[in-house]
Amino acid sequence: MFDLTIYAAGLVAALALAILTWLISIAKHDVNIVDPIWPIFFLVMAMTYLSLAPALGERAQLVLFMVSIWSVRLLLFTLLRDRDKTLDGQHQENYTENQSKSWLDQLYGLFGLQAILAWIISLSLLASLLGGAELNWIDLFAVILWLIGFGFEAIGDQQLASFRANPTNYGKVFNQGLWRYTRHPNYFGEACIWWSYYLFAVATGGWWTILSPILMTFLILHVSGIALLERDIVKRRPAYRDYIRQTNAFFPGPPRSISLNH
Repeated sequence: MFDLTIYAAGLVAALALAILTWLISIAKHDVNIVDPIWPIFFLVMAMTYLSLAPALGERAQLVLFMVSIWSVRLLLFTLLRDRDKTLDGQHQENYTENQSKSWLDQLYGLFGLQAILAWIISLSLLASLLGGAELNWIDLFAVILWLIGFGFEAIGDQQLASFRANPTNYGKVFNQGLWRYTRHPNYFGEACIWWSYYLFAVATGGWWTILSPILMTFLILHVSGIALLERDIVKRRPAYRDYIRQTNAFFPGPPRSISLNH
């Protein structure tokens, strides 16, 4: 189901949140709030869509619950990570660059851009939340995929955070747990979550919202996710080169028989 008026209201809500957090960043003299606020865009838009929906069906309740759990967990994790100053090299470099921009540049190039990207990506959420059809077998596959994605993202984040919390691991490459099978289990999980929302949309007839998971996956693989993290990591951690040769970048798979000490 698509309702242009309701979809436009989502954009207004996202832009309002962007402006609010931009003002907070100015008051705190810290642009770093732009990262943790990302998942909250989707929660705010989902609630906006539902507030204007004619009825709240079973699928809408389920999807809203999933979006809430995912967004709150990611918000808390990002806030704790940034509080502990554990940004990776390229993320730290980008943060420093963004902090040096003018307030207006930060509004348009960071907060505003995030709001618009989130709004476009939320199209699958719109279809899944407003679709009036009863739950069906496609929804079951969507739930399973969401659980897989949430598990990879949450467990992967926690495993890496625990590894980094040990000072003796500074500069080392983490290749245990889920990170033994993919170099970015958290990003793989994130992609699974967004493809699951697309399946919910498909269950309502919203197959045409495929732009949402494609755009999110593209951002993860080539813009703000894997490409950003691995841009200079080999220079900082030479052992990471062997880790790349041994471990899949995205899709989980058995490690290749190449020693990290090669």
